[in-house]
Amino acid sequence: MEGFSVRTLEKICVFYGANYGKDESYIKAAHRLSEVLGKRGINLIYGGGSLGLIGCVSTAAVVHGKRVLGIIPSAFTEKNLIGKTCGKELKVATMHERLLKMMEFGDAFITLPGGFGTLEELFQTVSWAQLNIHQKPIRVLNVNGFFDGCCLS
Repeated sequence: MEGFSVRTLEKICVFYGANYGKDESYIKAAHRLSEVLGKRGINLIYGGGSLGLIGCVSTAAVVHGKRVLGIIPSAFTEKNLIGKTCGKELKVATMHERLLKMMEFGDAFITLPGGFGTLEELFQTVSWAQLNIHQKPIRVLNVNGFFDGCCLS
């Protein structure tokens, strides 16, 4: 079809929490996401570490044979705040540089439930899309209404 293009997604950047959260369905959603990404041959870009939902998705991606890149500020590794990164690790100096690299390497973005850091990543990604800094797809997995209080329309 003329004028029709399909974006190939090879690497998806996922934002999510370093804790499991209060609802077991968050863990199930994280496992299901990694299963879908694995079956579709999509590699994972994430913020590094292995705790909480982060560990669910990144470990499962490795198990499914996908390439995993964790982008992590050096302060996190020095203090071992979020556990050992699954897959390849890229250390950066700051949280801002981390998000810049995640945006650079990811073909799209998916956000699962998380804390303030997860929300910051989501909102910055959305605001940069509104400013035409990037034109990459952004999706939110609103597991059990976690994001209902956010104005994401």
